[in-house]
Amino acid sequence: MTKIKTQYNRRSFLKISAAAGGGMLVGFSWFTGCTSDKKIQEQIAIPNEWYDINGYIKIGDTGLVTIYSPNPEIGQNVKTSMPMIVAEELDVDWSSVVVEQAPLNTGFYTDQYAGGSQSIRRGWDPLRMAGATARRMLLEAAAKEWGILVSEVTVSKGIISEKNGERTIGYGEIASKAVGIEVPEEVELKSIDDFQIIGKSKKNVEGKNIVTGKPLFGLDFKAEGMQLAMIQHPPAFGMKVKDFNAEEIKAMDGVSDAFIVDITLEEPAWGYKKNGFNHLIAIVGNSTWQLMKAKKAIRANWDVVSPPENSKMHIGQLHEALVSGTAKESRKDGNPDVAFKNATKVIERTYSSPFLPHNTLEPMNFFANVKENSVELTGPTQTPKALENCVSKLLKMPIENITVNMTRIGGGFGRRLYTHYGMEAAAISKKIGKPVKLIYSREDDMSQGTYRPAYMSTYKAGLDADNNLVAFSVKGAGLSEGPVFPNRFPAGTVDNYLAKKISGKTNITTGAWRAPRSHFTAAAEQAFLDEVAEVAGKDPIDFRLELFDRAINNPVGEKNDYDPQRYAGVLKLVKEKSNWGKSEPGVYRGVAAYYCHFSYVAEVVDIVLENNEPKIKKVWCAVDCGIVVNPDAAKNMIQGGVIDGIGHAMYGRLTFSGGAPNQMNFDLYQLIRHSQAPEAIEVFFVENEIAPTGLGEPGLPPAVGALANALYKATGKRYYHQPFTYEQEFLA
Repeated sequence: MTKIKTQYNRRSFLKISAAAGGGMLVGFSWFTGCTSDKKIQEQIAIPNEWYDINGYIKIGDTGLVTIYSPNPEIGQNVKTSMPMIVAEELDVDWSSVVVEQAPLNTGFYTDQYAGGSQSIRRGWDPLRMAGATARRMLLEAAAKEWGILVSEVTVSKGIISEKNGERTIGYGEIASKAVGIEVPEEVELKSIDDFQIIGKSKKNVEGKNIVTGKPLFGLDFKAEGMQLAMIQHPPAFGMKVKDFNAEEIKAMDGVSDAFIVDITLEEPAWGYKKNGFNHLIAIVGNSTWQLMKAKKAIRANWDVVSPPENSKMHIGQLHEALVSGTAKESRKDGNPDVAFKNATKVIERTYSSPFLPHNTLEPMNFFANVKENSVELTGPTQTPKALENCVSKLLKMPIENITVNMTRIGGGFGRRLYTHYGMEAAAISKKIGKPVKLIYSREDDMSQGTYRPAYMSTYKAGLDADNNLVAFSVKGAGLSEGPVFPNRFPAGTVDNYLAKKISGKTNITTGAWRAPRSHFTAAAEQAFLDEVAEVAGKDPIDFRLELFDRAINNPVGEKNDYDPQRYAGVLKLVKEKSNWGKSEPGVYRGVAAYYCHFSYVAEVVDIVLENNEPKIKKVWCAVDCGIVVNPDAAKNMIQGGVIDGIGHAMYGRLTFSGGAPNQMNFDLYQLIRHSQAPEAIEVFFVENEIAPTGLGEPGLPPAVGALANALYKATGKRYYHQPFTYEQEFLA
């Protein structure tokens, strides 16, 4: 067993208190009760009393265990996987567990957000600690009850037994006495070999509620006296609302009020977009249909505050940034200029990708009830703490007077990291003096931002007479953040290396999008490496493995932020599983591998031609993300990332004219169709005992590069500009 100090977050265990009867609660946090087993109420009676030690694990007098989940559930299944970690160390039968989600509580929890694929990675130690601490306290209570040493008792699935006797007692029976046990300074964690829950697939605890339409999402939330609201922002980026026909709108059926709201913050705050639409029109009423009719009747005057932009301008801005922009981050090994000059062969290519919206399945929404001395906020947010802070600054309300409740999130991957829609709801509620739920239309969302930046990168490689890579450079620009990671592969594999990350300027609101920067960089880098391998006359996988051998045995530099052995490991695994080099006739294959969010993923895409059109038959995925907590859920995340990456690489684009997006809904913005998705996706995980790393995002980036390389094999054409379906328009 591994020992761990409970001081990791010891404050979570200090406020020990007993409820009025029996049971125990050891510091955690989750929401909206749902069971891990649909028959649980038939197996275990609902407790009469619960016992709590603060916010993590609640044990009832019948042995029923409630585990609260601190992080937002965005579809990544943390509401199942995080409780599994706790239940494992607690040593309780999974069928005895009920899962709930807690509101924001900065006093108990840290990292209470959904972003960067960090929930499991950052939660691994504190979740295990919480379960192990509760287990230790329950064992000590039982030992004390029986008058023996704690070393003389053991537990399995919530039943404590004497090692050398016949006495047994359940967690529910001893929980009330465990409340008085002092929190230990140090606890022992289970050996990985002894895991009974972690590593075994468990069904989504909310699965039945989701498929039967139970109210779980922000759009489902209702409160007494609640009104509905919608917003109208300026028609283009670079504009600001001046005035509108407010009285006419207020006179329409079902409309109770219409006014201008301002959510401008005087001081910076994370999650707040200074260059967003922070000055907009709000309409309040009884139904979304009536509000949508009122929106169409708005006649507004707009002030131009910055020049409107268009897509051709954006391409020019990116080119200019690559030529003359100043690098925000850079790295230089050796002397690339001399190495390129002396190289036998030089390959140089430029890649680009447009702005992309998020298009969350659940439209953006939030509930707010602003009173004189308190604020209640409820809805789908990835960053509840940031929202709490921004609303506190906006309303000049003490942060302790603000409550944020998290609902299940119907899509996000960066869109709901930012706080403006929650701030808008709070500003509207304050203005009308009533509770209100703000709801965006699809057009509101797609034209409001916050988009993935537009990117452009130029890659250059030099080979010597023996076709060895002797020089490599990449310069990447973005609007507004550049896409390059200077210390990632192939840094460390070539003596002469140059990387520059360059940021351009735009008045378009941008932000994180699933696998930020990695999404584009993996596609460009991996497509380029395939082309270099072809010029060198080498197999694409063998070429990459040669580079990793250099990084393993004689690395260049000391700041390489990847493990080349694990990186090479996923390439070798996908090579084995896909039977690389022995594909069937008529099957065209592409490969890519990438590291991001502390995980390694390699993928092979198989394409066939049907009526001279490419059809994706299969994708093979090899993943090293450390210990896999819930295998089925982990596979689902990788599979979803593959489809997401392929779909946007083929079809996703947001173009601008006069500062306004041209694609406002799904009639013009194409998402991948079922018939266009891979027919099969196989996922293989590297087995090791490394603590879990990110998984929600790493499956997406290599899918784009592998797709581009497979398309080349099938069509004979290299693809440099996303989306691939519209590349000819970019070139025109």
